[in-house]
Amino acid sequence: MTNLQADIAGSFEHGDKVVAASRTGGFNPAPWLYLAPTLALLLVWTYVPLAESFRLSFYQWNMLPTVPQRFVGLANYERLMALPEMRHALWNTLYYIIGLFPMSVILPLFIAIWTQELGGRARSIYRALIFVPMIIAPVVAAVVWRWLLNEDQGLITLWLSELGLGRIGFLTDPNYALATLTWITGWKLIGFSTLLFSAANGGINPSYIEAARIDGASNWQIIRDIRLPLLSPTILLLSMMTILFGAQWSFAFINVLTNGGPLKSTTNIFYLLWEYGFETLAAGWSSAAGMIAFAGFGVIAAGCQWLIKRYAIYDN
Repeated sequence: MTNLQADIAGSFEHGDKVVAASRTGGFNPAPWLYLAPTLALLLVWTYVPLAESFRLSFYQWNMLPTVPQRFVGLANYERLMALPEMRHALWNTLYYIIGLFPMSVILPLFIAIWTQELGGRARSIYRALIFVPMIIAPVVAAVVWRWLLNEDQGLITLWLSELGLGRIGFLTDPNYALATLTWITGWKLIGFSTLLFSAANGGINPSYIEAARIDGASNWQIIRDIRLPLLSPTILLLSMMTILFGAQWSFAFINVLTNGGPLKSTTNIFYLLWEYGFETLAAGWSSAAGMIAFAGFGVIAAGCQWLIKRYAIYDN
């Protein structure tokens, strides 16, 4: 018997022992040893901070080691929900989520389907235009947009002024700032969403398309009856990601471009809890705001998972 044959025979023998142990109720520690590093990191960096945030949400503390923590019960939650800026931040969070849907789901879906048949130079140009924003660091992208949208010397501002539209304060006018940051965040996400949709669209079995064309189906009928149903898992996944992470993805742009202003018009729940924790050093308020966001998005995530299981269509 060669060494290779001996290794294969040993592998099968080990597998038979594992199966036999599982059938007889024996404990096999090997899988848990493989999972131990990941479980340890998950515990240290996710669940322990989450539990500590939950505990701190019932205390008043300014994060100084020399100052004792004072238990206040539900007072932090009551005060937060009574604050106008908290309610305003929640509405802004909803605005970010709804405003990102066209650029994170609808437009990338259209681009992926429309460019499926492209080839050669046209495909390369389209990929460059779509995917370049995705690989730019958010802080770098924010600095570039601040230069382009500067109210005095920004290129976009000057072009609009030459067209007779006047100078628009995209980042300084409360009427435009929130929509501007939503657009910038969506511009950053288009490439990522298009990449997922293109991969899912390219994975559709070509025989379905060929059979439909033989039966005389038009391009719209192929999209409506074949592509969109088979793309439903990706559509629902990106919709869930937009709902859960859309406002969070805008944090870097808020921090660099507006600092939550003007007049708190661009503040969302994630930026607000960061302000409470690291600017005013109100650990209790920051933790309470984080728990409110965690609970709300947790319920939404459960609903999204149900929708995916209920309505997603897979190619089996």
